[in-house]
Amino acid sequence: MGVGVALAKAERERRAEARARLARRASLLVGEPRALGLRRVALGRLDHAIELLESRPVGIDEETVHELRKALKRLRAIVRLLREELGAKRFAREDATLGDCARRLSGARDAEVLVDTLDALLRREPKLAKHGSGKRGSRKRRGGVRALRAQLIAERDAASAGDDPELRRAVIADLRTIRERVAAWELRERPQDPTRLSARGIERLYREGRRRMRAARRRGDFESMHAWRKRVKALRYAAETLDRGEATRKTKSGRRLHRVARRADRLGEALGEEHDLALLARAVRERSELFAGWRKQRKRLLKMIARRRKRLRKRALREGERLYRRRPQRFVRRLRKAL
Repeated sequence: MGVGVALAKAERERRAEARARLARRASLLVGEPRALGLRRVALGRLDHAIELLESRPVGIDEETVHELRKALKRLRAIVRLLREELGAKRFAREDATLGDCARRLSGARDAEVLVDTLDALLRREPKLAKHGSGKRGSRKRRGGVRALRAQLIAERDAASAGDDPELRRAVIADLRTIRERVAAWELRERPQDPTRLSARGIERLYREGRRRMRAARRRGDFESMHAWRKRVKALRYAAETLDRGEATRKTKSGRRLHRVARRADRLGEALGEEHDLALLARAVRERSELFAGWRKQRKRLLKMIARRRKRLRKRALREGERLYRRRPQRFVRRLRKAL
């Protein structure tokens, strides 16, 4: 009798865990209505973010912050996908609140990115890190690049150690409030046009990304490249959310949707590296005192960054032309059966 009860309990727990995994899946399920599925995915991303914050009572490491921000970006992509359905007022409120939560959590991650970006450059040009290996503790003898790296690491560690419990509680409260509103979403399925719920949103994301690509090509500055990158990321996350997996990819439109997500991912990586290098160049210019006696080294580092950024911009524009080569309406028509 006792064994039977234990087995039944274990089976109930196994089924509950399976249901929880399905609820947390970050894309629509095969056969799942779009309205129910998009709300489920949004709630799952919110629950994931809240659990990440609540599971670490003291200190949030960079990896956790990265996971948090990724969950919030996926959620913002869903909100943008449903912009027309939610209405201007609700869309603006949710998008602004989620953006504010992400910014408040960005300090440690941004500091980590600067260190990682510098290290990636030094792997390409290791001689830069070897300049100046004289008396220990002497900034000038260590070389400007090594002094810069030491300061960036100190700033990263300070940002990680400076976790504010009050700020974290405030973010959790905001996310719980958003969750209540998302749970009350009344998204309408239209039997006569079942794809309309997602098609209008992804067409808007594609059109905005296409427009911002043209602005980035024309201007080529930090702001225009960053603005383009945000829409590329949103398109990628929206496409991944709508991709129902292998079953969908048996159709031509399903394979096209999957290809859009992959291309947007590659393009986003190139734009992301270019963005991180731009931030590193800014950090180098703002810390010119670290390069006292090493001005040539500073100039060489900035030149390396500029050269790498130029290559990445060229690659991004080439990838962008492939992703955004069709007019928005034709783009959506080719994907409609998968949406």
